[in-house]
Amino acid sequence: MAMDVAGFRAALLDWYDLSARRLPWRVGPAERAAGERPDPYRVWLSEIMLQQTTVPHATPYFLTFTRRWPTVVDLARAEDGDVMAAWAGLGYYARARNLLACARAVADQHGGVFPDTEEGLRALPGVGAYTAAAVAAIAFDRPANVVDGNVERVVSRLFAVEEPLPDAKPELKRLAGSLVTDERPGDWAQALMDHGAVICRPKAPLCDRCPVSTWCEALKTDAPDRYPLKRAKADRPRRYGVAYLLTRGDEVALVRRPPKGLLGGMLALPTSEWRNSVLSEEEALAAAPAQAAWREAGEIEHVFTHFALKLRVLKAQGVADDVIWTRDLSALPSVFLKAARAGL
Repeated sequence: MAMDVAGFRAALLDWYDLSARRLPWRVGPAERAAGERPDPYRVWLSEIMLQQTTVPHATPYFLTFTRRWPTVVDLARAEDGDVMAAWAGLGYYARARNLLACARAVADQHGGVFPDTEEGLRALPGVGAYTAAAVAAIAFDRPANVVDGNVERVVSRLFAVEEPLPDAKPELKRLAGSLVTDERPGDWAQALMDHGAVICRPKAPLCDRCPVSTWCEALKTDAPDRYPLKRAKADRPRRYGVAYLLTRGDEVALVRRPPKGLLGGMLALPTSEWRNSVLSEEEALAAAPAQAAWREAGEIEHVFTHFALKLRVLKAQGVADDVIWTRDLSALPSVFLKAARAGL
């Protein structure tokens, strides 16, 4: 039986009008209906931050960024190191580099004004298909097909899609696109996201509160949380290395990582190479940033997207060349902050 798209959309938008989450980057449905327009800079910034993290975790970072750099031009003029330090804790640091590149492109090539189409947004550095669709819909009311993890889950349950992720992504995107119209595109994109976050949750979905349960094929199976199906994950590879906590009084020696690659451009503790086998004692001492009386200070584990890392932490007092001495470790990525805390 064909989906009653009009009825489904009306029910979900009615729910959103009453239940929309209040978010610092959002213009709510009542304000939007009254003519208030979202700031594309705030929409874009929030979407970049929300990749790979949650609203509660991203919100304080968003507030810090927008207080410090209230416009895209302000951000474009910021020092790289300042932005990378403010980003610390959000992870995926290539996004912070792309954030700056995009802000500078908007400031220098577009007069500080974001393009208002998906095509124009896709041409910006670091803006992929999802982000372009989200900004086009939410900031400019373009009828774009905005599909994040929440939307994939809602659609997979709505249509009881039996193909597992990630293979199902093209079909889920097609089905989500079948629900998009010219009516309230920005509100529609956010309504689907909110529904996935608040009602159609990954575990224990609140089906008894769902405004669109009438249309849900997964609910008819009595196991809606079975969807979306997922392929079994391969075991994550493990790597090993050594982190060196070199101190001088109450100062700690840091290094700047190379601009390219994992955690590129970030401040870090000196480390050995990260490899598939444990370093011998001789290898660990040979990779140290200085000759010193190194002693054990613990061990930490950290999980990246594609591998798990176990770092042995060695600690010593001494001096070294080509390091940055500091008392402030707040800008360290979480993996190095863990290692520093293990030895302090």
